[in-house]
Amino acid sequence: MGVVGLGLMGHGICQVAATSDIHSKVFAFEPEQKFLDKGKERIEKSVSKLVSKEKITTEKADQILGRITFTTDMSDLRDVDFVVEAVIENLDLKEKLYKELGSICKQDTIFASNTSSLSIAEMAGFSGREDRFVGVHFFNPVQIMKLVEVIKTQQTDNVVFDRAFNWVREIGKVPVSCGDTPGFIVNRLLVPSLMQAMLMVDRQDASVHDIDVSMQLGAGHPMGPLHLADYIGLDTCLFIVQGWVEKFPNEPSFVIPQCLVEMVTAGNLGRKTGKGFYMWDGDKRGDPA
Repeated sequence: MGVVGLGLMGHGICQVAATSDIHSKVFAFEPEQKFLDKGKERIEKSVSKLVSKEKITTEKADQILGRITFTTDMSDLRDVDFVVEAVIENLDLKEKLYKELGSICKQDTIFASNTSSLSIAEMAGFSGREDRFVGVHFFNPVQIMKLVEVIKTQQTDNVVFDRAFNWVREIGKVPVSCGDTPGFIVNRLLVPSLMQAMLMVDRQDASVHDIDVSMQLGAGHPMGPLHLADYIGLDTCLFIVQGWVEKFPNEPSFVIPQCLVEMVTAGNLGRKTGKGFYMWDGDKRGDPA
């Protein structure tokens, strides 16, 4: 198989695939050497940590890393059976990528996008093989999170979908099936709920602290919605919901809160910048900002 993009999600997908024992070889592709090297370093560091914690043996670690071929040459993917794409959420970039992959890979190669918010059908159209295209949405961190949403379009061949669904299970994850709806299952339910919490801030219905405590103690959530939004990144939240509003302007659950726009404009993106709805010291959350 092949993995395109070795960033936050891609390096984890590559590692999990190489760990599963179902692939003799995993091609890890990045177009630029510096990004390839960074992805390789991430995988090596993650595998090394498993060895130090005695989760795996040194022999197993060598086996995992030995299965991965790191490359900047896309033609190395020409004979793979399955390609997972995990590049940034930029549709123009993905269009160029899928056109290239479609012309390079053998005709029966299955393409799978790890997108969290873009249309699977639209990307399938770029590839020239709409019947052999699915979504496989992993969650961060890939090495730990068990769920993978497997997305089927109206054009996806049933056999192709079943192969992708079973592949997710074979690499040790828990697959769920979903149609090509914005945000799939998790984000379609989660993101609008985060927006509703922010709208309460806009209306001054309740404080940041009280909104989050209410959802923790009243709904059993491990963290409140505003804490979670900070953790995800407020710029990421805004990017997702802006795309939805643009494409589905008549969907009432897709709204953009004023406080979200203001914080992103000010550069207060949550955990990653040290300030959002809360103050942050690295991964440690402080008081409401």
